[in-house]
Amino acid sequence: MRGKRSLARAIEDYLTEWSERTGITVEVWAMPKDRVTGPVADAVYAVVIEALTNVERHSGAHTVSIALTTGGSGLRLTVSDNGIGFPPGRTGRGMDLMKLRFSQVGGVLTINSVVGEGTTVSGQI
Repeated sequence: MRGKRSLARAIEDYLTEWSERTGITVEVWAMPKDRVTGPVADAVYAVVIEALTNVERHSGAHTVSIALTTGGSGLRLTVSDNGIGFPPGRTGRGMDLMKLRFSQVGGVLTINSVVGEGTTVSGQI
């Protein structure tokens, strides 16, 4: 996945490439200073990639914001876009896989969307 890079560095590198390729602006609000490793790092990285894939394919967004923090309450991830959103109750393979990845490492992931306002993927491990 990331080789010897930290999770934060791997995500930042991917965000740079992704933004250049898609033309979608990325705002990084926070990245962890603590080292995140193993299955948790793999799950977070996979969810970020899938969330951005969904933004690129479906959202029509101009901007994506991401925050990844670690602390006493664990790890928190938020990926938000300003795209077209989708109606409540909608699911898809990518969304199901993201939730599964977080649950496999003891986390919970939610996906909230408002039609015309965008989508937010939020997770905690």
